[in-house]
Amino acid sequence: MKFVDEAYIDIAAGDGGNGCVSFRHEKYKEFGGPNGGDGGRGGHVFAYADINLNTLVDYRYSRRHEAKRGQHGMGSDMFGAAGDDVTLKMPVGTIITDAETGEVLYELLVPGETIMIAKGGDGGFGNMRFKSAINRAPRQKTPGWLGEKKELKLELKVLADVGLLGMPNAGKSTFIAAVSNARPKIADYPFTTLHPNLGVVRVGPEQSFVVADVPGLIEGASEGAGLGHLFLRHLQRTRLLLHVVDFAPFDENVDPVQQAKAIVAELKKYDPGLYNKPRWLVLNKLDMVPADEREARVKDFIKRMRYKGPVFQISALTREGCEPLIKEIYKHIRAQQIIEQGVVDIDPRFKEQDKPQEPDADDPRFKPLPSDAD
Repeated sequence: MKFVDEAYIDIAAGDGGNGCVSFRHEKYKEFGGPNGGDGGRGGHVFAYADINLNTLVDYRYSRRHEAKRGQHGMGSDMFGAAGDDVTLKMPVGTIITDAETGEVLYELLVPGETIMIAKGGDGGFGNMRFKSAINRAPRQKTPGWLGEKKELKLELKVLADVGLLGMPNAGKSTFIAAVSNARPKIADYPFTTLHPNLGVVRVGPEQSFVVADVPGLIEGASEGAGLGHLFLRHLQRTRLLLHVVDFAPFDENVDPVQQAKAIVAELKKYDPGLYNKPRWLVLNKLDMVPADEREARVKDFIKRMRYKGPVFQISALTREGCEPLIKEIYKHIRAQQIIEQGVVDIDPRFKEQDKPQEPDADDPRFKPLPSDAD
């Protein structure tokens, strides 16, 4: 399936039905009175976050979406039926913005979430609504209200806990295939990955996280070179970035340190917020480095890189070092989740507000009763 993460659509909610002017006409009922019903409301347009979708390709070729209008009111006190609603299924992580102003209107962040993105018009009043003691034969009615019409831009930012970034052919696809259920295309040439891939990493029972692999970056990506800049938006919602470095490039003239610095520079140019995210260094393809040279080459790399964060040495092909890495990733993500939930105690069973309070001498609740004083 072609990966599409941006689309433009036109939506229109249904107009409300018109009210009706009608009078009761029955044999032997000389003054039947008004019985014109109200019009039905127009159909709404909803957006539904479907966990089974991962692209916006359906909206690339189907742009116009309209809900039905409400039925007009009728005689005999009959109200018009409401128009059928329209539900648009979108991937979780879709951002809905106004195409003209660029204002963000809605975000679909929770699976199964339903949001009304266009309200149908209310139905008009029939003449039975205007009956009164001094107006027993009203001929007034009101038309239905118009439904909302909008031009929207849909933008998908995948929801993942961990994002992989690095040069093409750094081994990101091999890594995500080794640790998760994702099966991306893997080949011995650059730019194998053409669209983001998501994989679920199982650490233990009820312990997992989602990792996202995007196309490799090259120098000048922030100005539009290569493919990676088109998909960097998908890393903006991650909690952790893994900078995967090809530690044993085929070309001996290629310096891994210069490649790593180029990635960091492009990240900073593209989005300072993304640059400031927690970022770990992952030195990949260590199986291609002689065992007696690994330690010295790793130390030289870190010294020249001037990197002070966590460094992991792995071989995605043989899975060497992958298990400790995913365990540390889960610990980091779980700690951030606890902070986001507002639980900062080491032991969640014991919170500050549960500590016993010392009695206040001025508090009347702790003063002795008269019988005790005697």
